[in-house]
Amino acid sequence: MFMNNPYRNSQPEVVSGAYGDVNGDGMADYVFLSAIKSADLSSPYVEQITLNIQDGATNFVQAISLETNAGYQPSLYLGDFTGDGIMDILISIDSGGSGALTYDYVYSYVNNQAVKLFDYNDYNRQNQYTVTYLDQYKVSIQSPATGQTYLVDISGRSPDYLSQIYHVDGTLKKPIQGMDDGVSGFYPVDMDRNGVYEIQAFQLISGRYHADGLGYIINTLQWNGRKFVIWQQWLAILGN
Repeated sequence: MFMNNPYRNSQPEVVSGAYGDVNGDGMADYVFLSAIKSADLSSPYVEQITLNIQDGATNFVQAISLETNAGYQPSLYLGDFTGDGIMDILISIDSGGSGALTYDYVYSYVNNQAVKLFDYNDYNRQNQYTVTYLDQYKVSIQSPATGQTYLVDISGRSPDYLSQIYHVDGTLKKPIQGMDDGVSGFYPVDMDRNGVYEIQAFQLISGRYHADGLGYIINTLQWNGRKFVIWQQWLAILGN
C-alpha cells in the first residue's frame, strides 16, 4: 500500500543552517532546518521540516517540531530580535501556489529553552483588514489593529475594469468588498541601526479577485518585552 508514497524511504536532510550563539553561553551553536525531500528531484517541495539546535559546547542536538512543517524553500535567520544580546531564530517557509503565503516563526533558545516568540497563524488572525470600494473610484482599506485607514485612487485602471464596477457618473453599481491575505513576506530589518532587529511583514490587499492586487500592507514589528507589536505601518501601492 506504500508503493506510491514518494517520501517513504527518504531520510531528513539539512535544508538551511547558520552558526550563532542562541543559548547565551558565549559559544556558537549550529542551528539548522532538516526536512524530507521528494523522491521527484524536480520538485522543491519538502515535508517534516524540523528546527534543530546543536549546542556548541556539548554537541547535543535538540529537535523542535513546527506546527506547519511542509512547503517550499524553508530558511532560517539568526539575529537579536528581543534586545537581550542573544541571537534568536527566524524561520520562513513558502507556501507555494498562487497565494504565495509564508509560514513564519521566531524562536528564542536562551538557556537551552525553546520559546516561540512569533507564530504566523496568531498574527494573521490578529491582523485582518476591511477593504471597501467607494464611489468616485476609491477603495478604503481599514486596519482595526492600528485604527488606520488608507484611501486608494483606482481611477487610473482600465476603462473596462472600471465599467464593471461604476456607473458613468462614478457611483458604484453595487457594494463591493475586497480581500486581504495573510503574511506573504517576512524579513528581518534593523530600522534604527541599533543592532536589534525588527521584522517587516507583508500582506497583499486585493480587490474583486486575488490577482486584482491593490497594494501591500507592510507592518514593521518590534519586540516590546512580551510580544511583537506593530511599530510602523504603511500601505505600499502598486503603480499603474
